[in-house]
Amino acid sequence: MENKSHALAAGIFLIVVTALLAGLGLWLSRDKTDYRIFELSSKGSVTGLQPQAAVRYKGVAVGKVTKVGFDPQATGNVLIRIAVNESTPISETTFATLGYQGVTGLAHVQLDDAESPLEPTPAGPDGIPRLPLQSSQFSQIAEQIPNIMVQVNEATHRLNTLLGDDNQKRFGTALEQLSDAAGSVNVLVKRLDNTVATKLDPALATMPALAKDAQQTLASLRSAGDSAARAANDIGKTVQGLNQEGGPLKEIASSAKSLSGAADRFGRVTLPRLNRAADDTGSAARRLGRTAGDISDNPQSLIYGTGNLSAGPGEPGFVAPAPAVANPR
Repeated sequence: MENKSHALAAGIFLIVVTALLAGLGLWLSRDKTDYRIFELSSKGSVTGLQPQAAVRYKGVAVGKVTKVGFDPQATGNVLIRIAVNESTPISETTFATLGYQGVTGLAHVQLDDAESPLEPTPAGPDGIPRLPLQSSQFSQIAEQIPNIMVQVNEATHRLNTLLGDDNQKRFGTALEQLSDAAGSVNVLVKRLDNTVATKLDPALATMPALAKDAQQTLASLRSAGDSAARAANDIGKTVQGLNQEGGPLKEIASSAKSLSGAADRFGRVTLPRLNRAADDTGSAARRLGRTAGDISDNPQSLIYGTGNLSAGPGEPGFVAPAPAVANPR
């Protein structure tokens, strides 16, 4: 009876200690963080993703995966439920991808922001908001593996065709032809060496003298170019001096302007006066001509004037005067 009582006390003590340890563990592992619940729906595989996997926003741990199951709204899709810290800046541009930890194969949920707002994903049947899930780089590579394998098989088939028996025979023939061509090239090189030694060497010996003459010619051309540059500089200075304020060009322009004004005044004032004087001179000349004609026709008009004169002896209309009557004394 006494042994049973000790055993009962030990059992009760063990149960109490176990309960205390369990409560202490729960109290120490409790999470006071406030979370927001989101869901993700994936068409692809989520290998390596387990509940309690980390959720990171741009590499910062902000939550955890609470459930991995199947989506009742889309047959064949995997539904992932995540809990995200309320302080995480989830917006209309936020999307999720699956990331993988090194070579371990363990997956986690990576949140990031796009440059522009994304098309919103309808909420699930429980009213929990959903975030768009995009394919990760690893998933994209995995999707391209079948195409890569097809291309590798095609390249292998072409390589086998290229290295077939017929092509190997052709390669052997081409190598033999290349060997013959190399022998011909060696013969040609020997002939060229002989030609260079017998004919080109004397010509090459004169090259230093030609090079020296060319250098002297270039030096002369350089000197002539410097002289031309100095002459152009002097001409530029002269033109600049001519164009300066008060320079010869300015004075010539001023004189031309004065001459233009004088010519204008001559045309407007002096020339009409000269025309009138010329007209008066012409009239006087005509009168003088008529006067000279009259004097030529009747020179006596200088003495007797321009009146009618009586005819003289022998002239038509001459009448002899009557004899004079003697006065009686």
